Amino acid sequence: MFSGAQIALYPMSDDFVGIITGALTALDPHRERLRIETDDVTTLIVGPPPILFAAMRDLFVAAAGTGTHCVLSATVSRGCPGEPDDPICRPDPDAVPAGPLDARIEAALAAVDKAPETGQAAVGQFSLYPLGEGGHMDEIYGCIDFVKASAVFDRSKNFCTRLSGDAGAVFAALGEAFTRFGAPSGHVAMDVTVSANSPSRRA
Repeated sequence: MFSGAQIALYPMSDDFVGIITGALTALDPHRERLRIETDDVTTLIVGPPPILFAAMRDLFVAAAGTGTHCVLSATVSRGCPGEPDDPICRPDPDAVPAGPLDARIEAALAAVDKAPETGQAAVGQFSLYPLGEGGHMDEIYGCIDFVKASAVFDRSKNFCTRLSGDAGAVFAALGEAFTRFGAPSGHVAMDVTVSANSPSRRA
């Protein structure tokens, strides 16, 4: 299955180049399992969903750890019918699980509870789009039930759901929402924005 993310990192600093290039070293442990391509708009990261979200988490935490207000914006997709299949994209058998919705919600909650702590506070928001015909609304409502029961649920907003907590748990919740909801072999997309050290938050 083809899965990947178009991401952009925005440190609100005069030294944004140094912060971005420094944070990119956080991707090094993941590079062997990813394909990474950068242009003047975004960086494409292609690979199995669990690695995608771990890589985005580590990149974000490295940048936010400077104390600078940082925002990561991403469009994440799996199973896109217009993309080629590639061995690097094929998830582990359990990475995009099937099964009853209640069981997937419980598994997602357990995964968030076990997420590694990074020590970096983060807030974020996301929208999930399970594309295709059939019971896509059941999948969306199941995802909402999962997030509302998780420790990182902040509140519902227009067109999205807001998360708050340690970056490890926030990115774990995003990864679980992306992998556990929507047809395992279907096309699923997600819009993600994560922020840290915002002056609005302090105000």
